Amino acid sequence: MNQSVKVFSGSSNPKLAKGIADHLGMGLSDIELKKFSDGEISVKIKENVRGAEIFVVQSTCCPVNDNLMELLLIIDAARRASANSITAVMPYFGYARQDRKVEPRVPISSKVVANILQKSGIKRVLTMDLHADQIQGFFDIPVDNLFGSLVCVDHIVSMKIKDLVVVSPDAGGVDRARFYAKKVNAGLAIIDKRREMANVSEVMNILGDVKGKNCILIDDIIDTAGSISGAARALKENGADKVLCYAAHGVFSGKAYERLNEAPFEEIIFTDTIPIDESKKLKNMHILSVANLFGEAIKRIYKGESVSSLFV
Repeated sequence: MNQSVKVFSGSSNPKLAKGIADHLGMGLSDIELKKFSDGEISVKIKENVRGAEIFVVQSTCCPVNDNLMELLLIIDAARRASANSITAVMPYFGYARQDRKVEPRVPISSKVVANILQKSGIKRVLTMDLHADQIQGFFDIPVDNLFGSLVCVDHIVSMKIKDLVVVSPDAGGVDRARFYAKKVNAGLAIIDKRREMANVSEVMNILGDVKGKNCILIDDIIDTAGSISGAARALKENGADKVLCYAAHGVFSGKAYERLNEAPFEEIIFTDTIPIDESKKLKNMHILSVANLFGEAIKRIYKGESVSSLFV
């Protein structure tokens, strides 16, 4: 990578941004990020970016709106400083779960975010494990959606778990679970969740054989951890031996840590697309870095090489 490539970090995940820059054999470019007393965000790029290829690393995690606004201001600063092209590197894409109209008179929020990002002047988006693949179609610019499975599968294989079954916590994640099961040569199971009536607990039926098996729950996002914790208990009640959890994005809001701590998980493994509060980290939590994966994708984008070939 030469001097025409510059990687800037927003304030949401500087550790991951540094890991990406390290993989590229370069340092993070100089930027000043501050807040005024009323909460307004101030951005100043402190080096020449004229004609440069800019990559801005910013996960739009909590505080979602502040991180999104900061990203937009960094993009605008780079565009006004005559950068040649700007790529928004969003390891976690906030608002991705609001990807359709589920009832009348509601917005499609992820489409709104896509519109705003495009208007800001970016030429490309680089992200990971979008909650809904259709979000790529909300953009009229290239969107490269990386898969955390590349690092998670390697980790699963390295553990050499016997009698392994990959479990989808709901019907929507079946394709993801099937992909993992094929990669690690494991069985497949699905949890069918049904709520019979309002204010009544969900009934969870297990589709597949989990008795005496070591089960890995695969999901893209762990937010409040209610569903994934309930799924773990259902697996144990149906005779599963050990239960592990793999997820790309650890949002961990509300009572997530409390629920995960009470759930019968042997291990909880996720990537570093969102930074974790070390003071709340549980003993059975492990983090897999995706810095090298993003770094390799950036290198290929710059050189005009295939990004999808990473996953062949």
